[in-house]
Amino acid sequence: MGDLNRALLSLAGLSVGDSFGERFFALRWAAVTARQVPDGPWQWTDDTHMALSVVEELREHGSIDEDALASRFAQRYREQPWRGYGSGAMKLLSQYADGANWREEAPQMFDGGSYGNGAAMRAGPIGGFFWGEPERAAQEGKRSAVVTHAHLEGQAGAIAVAAAASMAPLRPALSGNDFLEQVIQHVPPTRTRERIEEARRIGPEEHGRAVGTLGTGAEVAAFDTVPFCLWVAAHHGFDFETALWATVAGLGDRDTTCAIVGSIVALSADIPESWIRLREPLPLGFDPLA
Repeated sequence: MGDLNRALLSLAGLSVGDSFGERFFALRWAAVTARQVPDGPWQWTDDTHMALSVVEELREHGSIDEDALASRFAQRYREQPWRGYGSGAMKLLSQYADGANWREEAPQMFDGGSYGNGAAMRAGPIGGFFWGEPERAAQEGKRSAVVTHAHLEGQAGAIAVAAAASMAPLRPALSGNDFLEQVIQHVPPTRTRERIEEARRIGPEEHGRAVGTLGTGAEVAAFDTVPFCLWVAAHHGFDFETALWATVAGLGDRDTTCAIVGSIVALSADIPESWIRLREPLPLGFDPLA
């Protein structure tokens, strides 16, 4: 049926990462280098807001129903449109809320569908739910992506994150590079996959090279966001704080990169209780750590 507790744990890591990374848009670089934990409260963004719908769908149906998920996304957007949604998502979800069909509207985004990182940012809990089943997680990750990301690149990002999260509890048996290799096996041929393959050639201490080669979301695309996140998770997956500091030090789309890393690493490392207290609470029934 799936492991709801692990899905909720991934959501907790996602939301802490999301809200942590979001704070660094307003803080100076010195705060990153000094590892200065930001003052609270940390408010989470659309990354967490959309992930709530994913977890809700898993809890109620045990899998992803694309029509139901599109409806959940639209409803939550209408309730809290100020969560930091991008202009494309705002337009698309408004159309869904007005009754438009995702099968017709999603492919029209950006002349062929979105290849952004929005599907990847919410996919970690799918891997938690299907932990130890990366193939199933990848399939459900794709289903969660298609309602907003018709482009294969956008779907590949979600597939990779879901597969990685499903294997995170098994990390003690895998080296960082082996972990990445296992993820690659589930990702379709895309630029996203090519850059994950490149991530295998970057050593654990080569943070600057990882940032420069893989990208950290400046293009808001799956291929310049997910590979870096997986590189961090592969090499810092047993220490939540270290992983998040390594992620935010890459700058870029830091709420989303930290959300992705947090959603994976929370399944193999403890989230600091002090960070959980700083984060804006999740809605009732969504936080196993409250």
